[in-house]
Amino acid sequence: MATAENPIPSLVDVIVIGSGPGSATVARELARKGYSVAVLEWGSAAPLKGTLAQMAGIAAIPFKGMFIEPDASLLLRGITAGGSSAINYATAMPPPFDSFRRYGIELESHYSALQQDIPIQPLPDELIGPMASRLMHSAQQLGLSWHKLDKMIAPELCRSGCWRCTYGCPFGAKWTARMFLDDAVAADARLISNAKVSRVLIKEKRAIGVEFKHQGKIQQINSDKVVLAAGGIGTPQILAASGIKNVGRNFFVDPVVAVMGSIKDMQGGREVPMATGLQLQGEGIMLADMTLPKPLFQGFATQAGRVDRLFSHSSTLTLMVKIRDQLGGHFNQLGPVKSLTLQDKEKFKRGIFLARDILGNAGASSIFSSWHFAAHPGGTAKLGEIVDNKLQTEVDGLHVCDASVIPEEWGLPPTVTLLCLGKHLSEVMY
Repeated sequence: MATAENPIPSLVDVIVIGSGPGSATVARELARKGYSVAVLEWGSAAPLKGTLAQMAGIAAIPFKGMFIEPDASLLLRGITAGGSSAINYATAMPPPFDSFRRYGIELESHYSALQQDIPIQPLPDELIGPMASRLMHSAQQLGLSWHKLDKMIAPELCRSGCWRCTYGCPFGAKWTARMFLDDAVAADARLISNAKVSRVLIKEKRAIGVEFKHQGKIQQINSDKVVLAAGGIGTPQILAASGIKNVGRNFFVDPVVAVMGSIKDMQGGREVPMATGLQLQGEGIMLADMTLPKPLFQGFATQAGRVDRLFSHSSTLTLMVKIRDQLGGHFNQLGPVKSLTLQDKEKFKRGIFLARDILGNAGASSIFSSWHFAAHPGGTAKLGEIVDNKLQTEVDGLHVCDASVIPEEWGLPPTVTLLCLGKHLSEVMY
């Protein structure tokens, strides 16, 4: 992707920390308005290749995630240009407008604008894989309102029978925040990759710049406007290091399990995941098809102790069960710690029961479930607690624009909400 790294400016109008959906949107909008913008990204801006090795480096670098305590969720982070959007499934769900309205933020107009700006639509039938179709038909037979999900995918660029959404789409079919970053760089924003921010510099309750490590050296850029968007894990850690108190408490992680079953009359395993699904809003449960690449499937099977299933990837139907977990947890020196509550476990039981029913009706046998892992950590710097309706902290000029600011229990794919928040912040910052 496009970068503009030399020389590093000493002074800019706005420093943006992180390059996921919210921060890329802010960088793009402000650069287009003529403000000088520097984007600091911890990860690499190397082109996405759609390989397991690259994805593993982005999502599973030691100490960039966390997995401690017996019942805690494994937290994965997208440390790369574009953040987790580079390796997510591009599922698009509108923001919960009423929730944000209660905190003085209107997002409807921003959502309407996004629908004109990026592809937000269900996949055409020819791109719905046979496994997703089988699961949708089974769920509908059981009377469930299973349907196609909106995706941020350009159908004309998507490859039928491809499995690379998880690895990072190399064809440009899947929307990622890298696309908005490229727009920002085209408007003269400076993207500085491999730049790990340690803290925001603050003087007399005002932001004055950012300290970061780049190419082995501690460096600094000055600005009285800083947008922090290092994700639900990174943002509270940087806020705490900068002297902001009470961050990283009572958050969500949107835990997920995979429920899998063997089916004899189908050979597949290469299709767009989360093409169809079901959301039980009142129960805080979401189900969707989730065809995984073979190495990831084998990892899940091994984790669940089902080594007998290691070589059945092409004949395995997989359903994702995601729940809206209760707020809780805290941060220690290693990172976030959060376990499932009894209510969370009951939601999983309900979701797994539904998934087993759907799989069984689809003809699957030898059904088993993976352990849970965290999909979308957030709520670690909440709107109404840490930031106001301009997404500004107690420090003048220091704003937050990522999943950290989500104020309540979640349970949704957050990308579209973060894009809308980025548009909101770009309008109210000046």
